[in-house]
Amino acid sequence: MDYLDNIKSLIEKDIILKRKNRIYENYSTLSTYFEIGRLIVEAQGGKERAKYGNGLINEWSKILTEKYGKGYNTSNLKRMRQFYLLFEKGAPLAHQLTWTNLSIILPIKEEAKRNYYINLCIKQNLSKRQLLGKIKNKEYERLEYKENIEIIDEKHELTIKDMIKDPIIINIDKDIDELSEKALKHFILEKIEDFLLELGVGFNFTGSEYKLGEHRCDLLFFNTELNSYIVIELKIRKLKPIDVGQIKYYMNYIDKYIKKDYMNESIGIILCKEGNDIVVKFITDERLLVSTYLTNKIET
Repeated sequence: MDYLDNIKSLIEKDIILKRKNRIYENYSTLSTYFEIGRLIVEAQGGKERAKYGNGLINEWSKILTEKYGKGYNTSNLKRMRQFYLLFEKGAPLAHQLTWTNLSIILPIKEEAKRNYYINLCIKQNLSKRQLLGKIKNKEYERLEYKENIEIIDEKHELTIKDMIKDPIIINIDKDIDELSEKALKHFILEKIEDFLLELGVGFNFTGSEYKLGEHRCDLLFFNTELNSYIVIELKIRKLKPIDVGQIKYYMNYIDKYIKKDYMNESIGIILCKEGNDIVVKFITDERLLVSTYLTNKIET
């Protein structure tokens, strides 16, 4: 089998298809690059030997670059190989990505980190600028739970632990030494779109000071990915045991009087200025999470 000729045929077919129909440009590009990656892996002797066969890639990149341009340089051919190895089981969600974003993500060596940003691109349809912004803001590094992040598919769905960060960044537009809970809530509501993106995927704002029985919670959201209500309590101090009882009351109230039968049980997040390892140690409900916040002064 002449693998190089097959690759040339794929590239030329991709060029023709793009000229005929711009709507399928991204789909065609990804399909072509995936197949090129497969042919490279096969030509190098299979998955186990592929990572050692860079000599072949260097040779082919010279030929392909001369004929089709710099899009087929050594770095890109290595990314195509990695793209195939990453999605070799044919994950259908791969085509929801763009090659521009994949070119940013694929060089990331840590698998869980790479998977995290792939999931964000799939779920939030991120532009290149948005993706770079999330990487710059160290979203993955701020995840509270980083272990075993897998690419979402029919078997692996997002959980709240795939999203929650520590600290959560809250944008403010004033220089303030000390915040009240009311002021902190005000800044969140002013920049609610930023806050929703900071929280993660699928968050929809339900209300502030939302009445739950005889009490009112600080912030209430509904998450379409998790199919559950998420209540957030703000604390401008160190976490205390009483905070756990307070948010558990809100979660139980929502589950009994507000959520529908087809919804999952509610989730609670205590967002505080400072954590408390002793208190967290005795939280047994996996639906109750604790995170800290960090204010970020933005220019207006």
